[in-house]
This record gives sequence, C-alpha cells and structure tokens, in this order.
Amino acid sequence: MVDANLARRAEEAGLNASAPPQQKTVDGWLIRLSPGKAKRSRCINALAQGSLPLDELLARSAAAFKAAQLPLIVRVTPYSQPANLDALLAAKGWQAFDAADVWVLDRIDGLPSLASSDQHLEALEAPAYAALVGALRGSSPTAIAAHAERMQQSPVNYRGFALRDPQGVLLACGQYAREGDLVGLYDIFTPPEQRGRGHALQLCRQLLQAAQAEGARQAYLQVGTDNVVAQRVYARLGFVFAYRYHYRSPESVVD
Repeated sequence: MVDANLARRAEEAGLNASAPPQQKTVDGWLIRLSPGKAKRSRCINALAQGSLPLDELLARSAAAFKAAQLPLIVRVTPYSQPANLDALLAAKGWQAFDAADVWVLDRIDGLPSLASSDQHLEALEAPAYAALVGALRGSSPTAIAAHAERMQQSPVNYRGFALRDPQGVLLACGQYAREGDLVGLYDIFTPPEQRGRGHALQLCRQLLQAAQAEGARQAYLQVGTDNVVAQRVYARLGFVFAYRYHYRSPESVVD
C-alpha cells in the first residue's frame, strides 16, 4: 500500500514545482494563469473550501481566466475542496478530460546504473531546455517562453538534461525538481525515432541518481493515465501508482 503521507507530499511538491509567476489565491483556491502549455500551471487548484458559495468562486475565477485569455479549467484531485467538487462540476455539465496519475518511489537508493560510453548527459539551462522540449512537442513560442519563465522563477530548483549519443543525436530529455529529500521527474520525452530502445529508462535512472547525490531519497512523477508505455518504464524503476487527478472545464479545451 502506498504511504498516504508520501502521496500527499508528492501533491504538495508538484504544486510548488509547477508554480508560475502568474498566480493568486481566491478564498482558498489557487488560481494559476500561465500562458504556457502545461495545464497544471493554467488551472484552478481548489486547496481549501473557503467561505464563498461555489458559484461565486467560479464566477470570480472565470473573470480572471477571461482577462488572461485562457479557458477556465479546474484540476480535480483527491485533495480538492469541497470534497464533492468533482460531482458538483459534473452536475453543471463540466466535462472531464486529461486524466493523469501520480506515481511515487519510496526509496531511490539501490537503482542499478546503466551508464554507457555510447551516451552522455548534457545539462541545459532553463531557456535551452524549454526550447528543446517545446520544439519536440510542437509548442508555440509563447508556450516555450512561459515554460522557461516558470522554470527560472520556480521556488523549486529545476535541472534539465539531454541524453545524447557520441554524435550529439538526441536520445531523450527530461528534468527534475528537487525539494528537500523529495524529487519530481518532469517532461520526460523521447523523440519518436528513438523510442523502444531503453533511452527513457536510462535517462530516468541517471536523473534519479543525480538527485540522490544532492540529497533526494524519495521521488514522484506525473504520467498520463492512458500512457501505458511510459508507465511500464516507471514501473521498472520501482514507481507505484499513488492517486489520479483530472481536469474539468465548461468549455472545449484545445492544447
């Protein structure tokens, strides 16, 4: 059984790591208004029930998202308040989408190294990493700039890396954000032509070992509920499912 305290710590660390400069609180709700691609940085996190009626909270939030020219999105987790928020939004006709799972690793130590002379890890500054992974994902220039801004101004230090072969060909890329003894893996991406060769597994092992050298002892990550291929990689590293979250919106949301 997953340690409930570790799951809760992973949620809190994930919120800290994804904090954009454009955020504020409204009666216990954390409203994030980044123009970037990551939904976790442009949504509502309902952290506390507050004192305002739900409709008033939604109206205030809608005004903020409209001013930022962003769709109104609520991230729903097992920790959302009020506890029946998901059912209340569903009753209003808000559609659920983009389910994702949080997985945790209780102990980083003991991971075998797969270091290879045919591969090397290249450290990248935030702008360079955001540009690299953004280009791979087809992100807009605005989204790439917002990603770099969020990484540079995050209260949690990000470290981005590219795994390359001796000729400099990109095999995989990813980053981690460490908060004390807990580290989160983010933006793990393998170019389509390099998939199925174990590069993501090798990258994640090296990222976890680098974070361990800095003091990390436990880890977490977020993965799409339907991303079975990535889940197999993470399971090989010892990660296990902790909880699921999804988003709801009254409008059609296009990435």
